Amino acid sequence: MKSLELVNIRKEYGDAVAVDDMNMTIRKGELVSLLGPSGCGKTTTLRMVAGFVAPSAGSVLIDGRDVTHRPPYERNTALVFQSYALFPHMSVAQNVAFGLEMRRMPRAEREAKSLEALRRVRLDHLAERYPRQLSGGQQQRVALARGLVLNPDVFLLDEPLSNLDAKLRAEVRSEIRGLQQALELTTLMVTHDQEEALTMSDGLVLMAGGRVRQSGSAQDLYERPADAFVADFVGRSNVLEGRVEGGSFRMKDGTALPGTAVPTARYYTLRPEKIALTSPDQGVPGTLREVLYLGAQTEYTVLLGTTPVTVIRATPGPDDTLARLRPGDPVGLRWNSADARLLDS
Repeated sequence: MKSLELVNIRKEYGDAVAVDDMNMTIRKGELVSLLGPSGCGKTTTLRMVAGFVAPSAGSVLIDGRDVTHRPPYERNTALVFQSYALFPHMSVAQNVAFGLEMRRMPRAEREAKSLEALRRVRLDHLAERYPRQLSGGQQQRVALARGLVLNPDVFLLDEPLSNLDAKLRAEVRSEIRGLQQALELTTLMVTHDQEEALTMSDGLVLMAGGRVRQSGSAQDLYERPADAFVADFVGRSNVLEGRVEGGSFRMKDGTALPGTAVPTARYYTLRPEKIALTSPDQGVPGTLREVLYLGAQTEYTVLLGTTPVTVIRATPGPDDTLARLRPGDPVGLRWNSADARLLDS
């Protein structure tokens, strides 16, 4: 169990900057997710930690030891690829033992260790099968076992769930988190999936354009976004443009909203689940445009002036007044002003 630190990491490809002056620390036993849109530099960062890409500047430290210029095999990291990267001509057990074989571990010892790793992911009964005989979820767990068997100082996950369907993704997500916590693995995971990042991570690092936009706990980024990009990317948020004027925030169409904490604010952000639907005289008046049934929840789109605002509430029972709302009905929106975040960028 080791710590990981990136100090002023930068990666350039000609005139293009893929990662720009990145600093990050993962404490021993933590799982931190690199989150961001495609092309933001998160996979490049992961590969610099693994040693597959050389940084243009900065340092990679594992437990205080500078490994920036060391090859991958001298770093004791394990990388689980998005595509699994299993050898089709090898059995499950042979795939898991491959890294140990490259380390010249005696056959009996590596067979015992690979079987133990497969037990951890509940696949020891499939040790003699081949990858083509496994489901996608089983192949992903074999890839995890192949990394775990190396007892890595730092465990690296590159979009580990992206090839799985929604139900299986939730199951494997829980397994990965359980294993990571039980083994106290220092883990860096790359994902573009907000739900994965929010539910699995001890910490988040949100990137855009090669730079860190905000880092901290999931709650920090969700409840206290540093700017409108963070508010819009982490979870769902209503991001409304306007300015503070006459004691309130006014949207571009003139609709007034409560809140003046940031005199220079240009954006008013509010999570959909923080908003209550009321009668027009009990909140900011608007017009219901759409009702979308999602099972346990219902999503409402309300026009405030000309601006659509999303509201998410528990699906009402048949006798609830909300159940009788139809598109075109006048409604009011009400929320605690402390739940709104006014941002100037």
